[in-house]
Amino acid sequence: MYSQVDPQVSKNGFRRTIERRLDELNPELRELSLQIHAHPEVMWKEKFAHNILTKFMSEQGFKVTKHYLGLDTAWRAEFTLGNGGRVLGVNSEMDALPGMGHACGHNLIAISGVGVAVAVKAALIAHNVAGAVVLLGTPAEEGGGGKQVLLDRGGYKDMDVCIMSHPGVGPPLFAGIGSTNAMQPIEVEYFGQAAHAGATPWEGTNALDAAFLAYSNISVLRQQMKPDYRVHGVVEGKTWSPNVIPDYAKMRYIARAPVNADLVEFVKRLKACFEAAALATGCNIKLTLGTLYCDLRQNAVLANEFADIARSYGISMGDAPVTASTDFGNVSYELPSLHPLYAIPTEPHGGNHTIAYTRAAATQEAHDATILVTKGLAATGFRILHDAVFFRQVCI
Repeated sequence: MYSQVDPQVSKNGFRRTIERRLDELNPELRELSLQIHAHPEVMWKEKFAHNILTKFMSEQGFKVTKHYLGLDTAWRAEFTLGNGGRVLGVNSEMDALPGMGHACGHNLIAISGVGVAVAVKAALIAHNVAGAVVLLGTPAEEGGGGKQVLLDRGGYKDMDVCIMSHPGVGPPLFAGIGSTNAMQPIEVEYFGQAAHAGATPWEGTNALDAAFLAYSNISVLRQQMKPDYRVHGVVEGKTWSPNVIPDYAKMRYIARAPVNADLVEFVKRLKACFEAAALATGCNIKLTLGTLYCDLRQNAVLANEFADIARSYGISMGDAPVTASTDFGNVSYELPSLHPLYAIPTEPHGGNHTIAYTRAAATQEAHDATILVTKGLAATGFRILHDAVFFRQVCI
């Protein structure tokens, strides 16, 4: 018979079970992390990570679905005990950055999700609690919006709550439970007319000029941007030569603002910058908006519970928002969610999305910080399954 256990009576017992299981798993999680780190794969190409993680979860007694919901590198691992219990969702990210490897530490996110799921399974069994834990391997966080694709295909529909963590920078033993910015990828293509730049330049329509005018327009707009807004991007072309008027240019930009509503208005102004450049140069324009990354809505009850547990491990806590973005924000708009950002040691000016951070993500110190946060996440998540009163508070 399965039961809802008195959380005050059994809280320490749950924690001991979770900690003990993660301590047992520690060497294997470290090896998984290093293997993923040594085989970096960009969005939608995470085949090595898919295979190694699904194999590991199968060995841990989980029901594993590879290539989940028609996505080659997505996967699902689930364990259920009894009937009628609640469902805890967990995420493992896997993708790396082009040319930089795991410069955002997704190797650590991957093993944290694995650790949470396996530790919660152990606690379900040891304490005879009905419930389920579902771990999703979520591809393409770095620009592909993989979690939104999974949301659209029903990948989160059976979860009551979803949790994960993400490494960042900061003082030793620090974690934050603030929000992240909403983000909108923008792709702009300019189409002109090629011509000989020395002989008949008047016959050309310069697509590169359009791109540089758009760049200048956005630079002028920065004077009126709010301090917590962001816009950044790159210019790309094809077969450019200094003696040929370029007939094609592409701009890949990203806009960020604290919340979705702010971002929508900000993007309208950016679109005007791009369109004005096309008008001024006589180029045709194609503007495409990518997957919107929503701002992150941390569930306050889950965040407070995690903060209390984290402090017991010597982790200091903060709640300031950060201007980075995550597609987990989209998940947080659909169900109660928790996504703490925790610090790992790195070099000066070696924050996320730098080569220095790639090196940091493979260190023992980064792994140790990840395991501490994983213990806190697992204990927080397990309370969802065993404490009905706590779950109702989360859902208010």
